[in-house]
Amino acid sequence: MPRGAVVVAMTGLVMAACGGSSGTTSNPTSSAPSGNSANQNATGSPTPGGTLNLLGSGDVDHLDTASLYYAATYTLARAYTRQLVSYPGSPDITTANGVVADVASQVPTVANGGVSSDLLTYTFHLRSGVMWNTTPARAVTSQDFLMGLKRLCNPVSPVGAPSYFTDTIAGFSAYCDPFTKLKGAVVATIKSYILGHEISGVTTPDASTLVIKLSKPASDFVNIMALPFASAAPVEYLAYLPDDATFKAHTISDGPYQVVKYTAAAEIDLDKNPAWSQGADPIHHQYVDHIKVTEGQDQNAVQQQLEAGTADMQFDTVVPTAELPRLRSASDARLGTYGGGDTNPYMLFNLQSPNNGSALKNVKVRQALEYAIDKTAIIQTYGGPTIGTPLNQVIPPGSLGYQQFNLYPTSGDKGDPAKCKTMLADAGYPNGIVLNDVFRNAGKHPAVFQIVKQDFGNCGVTVNGVSSTQGDYYAKYLSNVGAATSGVWDITEPGWVPDWFGNNGRAIIGAIFDGRAYGPNSVDYGDYNSPTTNGFIDQALGATSTGDAAKFWHQADMQIMQDAAFIPFKTEQIPLFHSTRVHNAIYSPFSQNYDITQIWLNPNS
Repeated sequence: MPRGAVVVAMTGLVMAACGGSSGTTSNPTSSAPSGNSANQNATGSPTPGGTLNLLGSGDVDHLDTASLYYAATYTLARAYTRQLVSYPGSPDITTANGVVADVASQVPTVANGGVSSDLLTYTFHLRSGVMWNTTPARAVTSQDFLMGLKRLCNPVSPVGAPSYFTDTIAGFSAYCDPFTKLKGAVVATIKSYILGHEISGVTTPDASTLVIKLSKPASDFVNIMALPFASAAPVEYLAYLPDDATFKAHTISDGPYQVVKYTAAAEIDLDKNPAWSQGADPIHHQYVDHIKVTEGQDQNAVQQQLEAGTADMQFDTVVPTAELPRLRSASDARLGTYGGGDTNPYMLFNLQSPNNGSALKNVKVRQALEYAIDKTAIIQTYGGPTIGTPLNQVIPPGSLGYQQFNLYPTSGDKGDPAKCKTMLADAGYPNGIVLNDVFRNAGKHPAVFQIVKQDFGNCGVTVNGVSSTQGDYYAKYLSNVGAATSGVWDITEPGWVPDWFGNNGRAIIGAIFDGRAYGPNSVDYGDYNSPTTNGFIDQALGATSTGDAAKFWHQADMQIMQDAAFIPFKTEQIPLFHSTRVHNAIYSPFSQNYDITQIWLNPNS
């Protein structure tokens, strides 16, 4: 599943602070995800050398930048890929969420001439000295970034979020539509299509200049170009099927490290990239000699080894909830807790369901149910208030447009079943309704289901559980329009981590609540589709400034909550741990882990 759709919260597969009061308080981005030890053990000068050992549970989703989309994979992609613009390694969370130049010599703006006055043309100039680790090494060019964009719509392993590009870059849809439908795709047909077709909105006047024309202004376009999807791709990739086993054995790097070994679901090894130079890279470093990822271990085994010092940091797990009180009591300096900037989990209503006379289409019913849930009980299930904070709106802290408000306040965020019951009666359901709740049978999800069942029961709503495996949850239920329209499910509890932070309304409200894209490929699983909300989304996406965009995203947030399209539960804190050897452990909100290109090791620890 995409990075946005959280697979197993706080139990090791995908790692993903905050509502509370009635009314609104303006604070667009300063409540960004934060940590209690954002730059741990950064004492002394960097010591080069050594092997950074990461332990984890699962594998990467892909190594190909065209399709890699897991937060854990982003941790590794940081080391072997580069983008025109990216995010700096910084202990200051606001700085860490701001786009800076990477392979580009500067971030394009109107002021520096990189963005046209109509906000439709972006010109990126590449810095010199950025090299591929080919034999012999050669310079990364603007044509390589064009190649990276042209590979996104391949029919074998395509980009996980195509709308980021099709909705912004002129001609991208026209280029992609026939490509994604290419039948019998093999290496030769994919190569022929890429070399024989162009994206009308993307040109390369010379080897160091990339010009991108947008179909409409997009204040978040540089954020989109900071995604690993927008990485450069060497021409050699045309010799392989995207992301197949042969491709994985021939991954080419322009970052500080290169992939030297990949064994699926077992091990990934990276070594220093000899073609990389610090002088051509303003944001990454190459302190350690080797990076080794060992997979197939649960979070308890990982934690034990980190504490023993036989490994250095987590790959895709977090600190087990049961261990947090002990570590906090001991003030263990190796522990860091960081705001996830997510909404995880939350309750989604299926507005397509015909059950109960289509009761969930009635906004008064949904508004009544907003008062049912004891959010503090759900937070306690995940480890208590040090791990989660109640959330009462769509936009979480760390995202543009965040303003703390609560249209359905209850004492201590514990719910108000009496008010819920009264409002249901007023909505025409004095005897309650019966809802089917599809929930995952892994991690904390069964416990969350039991809380939902009890809380809804207290206000006269009967909840029947529909247990689902992790693998079936999205494919069989949430992404299956037939399951929605036939009433197989009425409510469910997914989670969401935005694809980036800061100016990211497109990756939260635009993704989850723009009903115009409802269908098998949409993540608006409940088919909420409000013309008013859609209008705010369009205004936010086309805003000429981040200030205007923030205003429109907040208005969309307010409208969604007035429509009671979902019930937010909480936003998470992410507990990470590292060995005493690790210095300069800087948390990256983008990967929800430490930035491995900033770390150095103390061999004497």
